[in-house]
Amino acid sequence: MNLFDLSGETAVVIGGTGVLGGHIARGLAAAGAHVTVVGRTRRDESLPFVAADVRQPDSLRHALEVTGPPTILVNAAGGNDPRATVTPEMPFEKIPLENWAAVFDLNLVGGVLLPCQIYGGAMTHGSIINIASVSGHVPLSRVVAYSAAKAAVINLTRFLAREWAPRGIRVNSITPGFFPAEQNRALLFQPDGSPTPRAQAILNHTPMRRFGEPQELVGAVIFLASPKASSFVTGIDLVVDGGFLCQTI
Repeated sequence: MNLFDLSGETAVVIGGTGVLGGHIARGLAAAGAHVTVVGRTRRDESLPFVAADVRQPDSLRHALEVTGPPTILVNAAGGNDPRATVTPEMPFEKIPLENWAAVFDLNLVGGVLLPCQIYGGAMTHGSIINIASVSGHVPLSRVVAYSAAKAAVINLTRFLAREWAPRGIRVNSITPGFFPAEQNRALLFQPDGSPTPRAQAILNHTPMRRFGEPQELVGAVIFLASPKASSFVTGIDLVVDGGFLCQTI
């Protein structure tokens, strides 16, 4: 028996248009699932795609009408907003409420809450996987709103795991460590490709002394998606971070 064969499964990857989401979508397809990517802009012609704004309930309802209820739902939409980042010019106490709201709307409301209400509410069984962040466990410097939103994602995941277990729906989250992608490349790398001071601090705090590769996240997703490999797993946050969270001093 192949524990990681997803043949016969249908998967929807919301936010699957980014680097990590794209790798997740292609990895699920390679494991045998029929995958549809839901997002704002199509970037991969190899997979079926439905355009939707995750922050708009009607848009997600339309996407559900097109795709039908999946057996695997991956909620990978998210990102930080520099307007809600602490800087010398913008201390915590001066961050405008609307900037906080923008980060929560994308990462919590649009990233997890609405997809779970609309897609999860239509599922009869299967696996929901929410993408969290190490900053949901330890508040990283500066990205205060993003950290708070991702902490809420982990908490909501556990609530839904308890709530939907009787329906045969498993709900888990994955906490990636630092994986270079388009939204954080300027933060991590100098124009010449060398690490920025912040990136070097991250590497010094990571026991494996490197960043993650996208395919290293795919294995965790396939494990949690598989009804064979993780049939008794729900309510967990699976950390894929090279040891970042276990490092102290």
